[in-house]
Amino acid sequence: MKSIKELKARREDCRLKAVSIIEKAEKEDRFLTEEENRELTKLENEIRGWDTQIIRLEVFKEDKADDEKKPAPADEEEKPTNPETPKEEVGKDNERKFRSLGEQMMAVYRASQPGARVDARLTTRSASGLNETNPTDGGFLVQKDFVGDLLKRAYETGILASKVKKIPLSTNANGIKINALDEESRANGARWGGIQTYWESEADQITGSKPKFRQMDLSLKKLTGLCYVTDELLQDSAALENVIREGFAEEFGFKLDDAILSGTGAGQPLGILKSGSLVKVEKEQGQTDKITVENLVKMWSRLWSRSRANSVWYINPEIEPLLYTLKVGDRPVYIPAGGLSEQPYGTLFGRPVITLEQCSEVGEIGDIILADIGQYLLIDKGGINATSSIHVRFLYDENVFRFIYRVDGQPVWSKALQPYKGSATVSPFVALAKRN
Repeated sequence: MKSIKELKARREDCRLKAVSIIEKAEKEDRFLTEEENRELTKLENEIRGWDTQIIRLEVFKEDKADDEKKPAPADEEEKPTNPETPKEEVGKDNERKFRSLGEQMMAVYRASQPGARVDARLTTRSASGLNETNPTDGGFLVQKDFVGDLLKRAYETGILASKVKKIPLSTNANGIKINALDEESRANGARWGGIQTYWESEADQITGSKPKFRQMDLSLKKLTGLCYVTDELLQDSAALENVIREGFAEEFGFKLDDAILSGTGAGQPLGILKSGSLVKVEKEQGQTDKITVENLVKMWSRLWSRSRANSVWYINPEIEPLLYTLKVGDRPVYIPAGGLSEQPYGTLFGRPVITLEQCSEVGEIGDIILADIGQYLLIDKGGINATSSIHVRFLYDENVFRFIYRVDGQPVWSKALQPYKGSATVSPFVALAKRN
């Protein structure tokens, strides 16, 4: 009987031949010939045959090892176990669980091999129209506690996503409709969309009034990610777990922040910069500098007063050097982190200044934003869904792990607000207009 190492070598030889045929056609910028297609089919069948033999041999060795580990008969004295030996985690409902995301991903990979036994700890589901008896068609769901941790990391990584107002949806919901106050002005008769009161001497007869509401409609959008994993990486489940946890948490957090800031609302959340609630402060007449003290003062004055205590300045990193040059008289406007501010971040008008790489380039609208992110609403459902497949990159010895996060969001405000006295509108979201 050939060893597993010899079987894998034969399989690898077939795979390399198949890859060589594909790469030759790609290099010559042409489709595969009939002869090449026949050869690829032959090689794929050979690879599957070697896979079957490898799995059977591995299963046989596992069974043999299991037999050797069987407990001694009841009449024999039970030997003490090593307290340092890791034990399989058991949930509150006595359900066996994986100790780590990497261990589970490895089990998914093994289950995807021809003739393999499916780990009982895996949860299967079938996709519509696919074979329910084949786990690789339906996919495996990542254990809930691992997925939840990935989502938690995404929110912790995202600078904006961690500060929004978040509403999780129920299992059967695909969106939410919320009644929100429709208030455009603080003038008499317009506050709260139409509520008005009178001093007794102002009117002989009191006119009835009532608030006005609008409906916020949010429908879940999909944020997806794919992870191609080689056989070599799968052999080290600790490395795999690190890549998935850190890499995808970072990317999901980045894309959420980008959507909250500048999403179009079509197939993705509606961003602050695309919202009707954004106040744009125009540049000064004859202004040639990218930013001036007058720009900042006017931005601050256009911020809704109740948002001042929660507001943050979000800037493109290239804006920061320009802030150091701004002064009122001989006093600097921008106070850097530490020193006089005694804060871990710089401040403008006493509020934090946070560099954000999703902010627009210098001179474009969105390069500096004053915002109360608590006035942005985000909905999501069920955390991140994860499945796997071996078919997409079969010839390249790669598994594909797919992550889908269903989410939507938009500012709570639909329009800027006209103040009670004055002509300049205010909002929780203020940006400096284009200066280029």
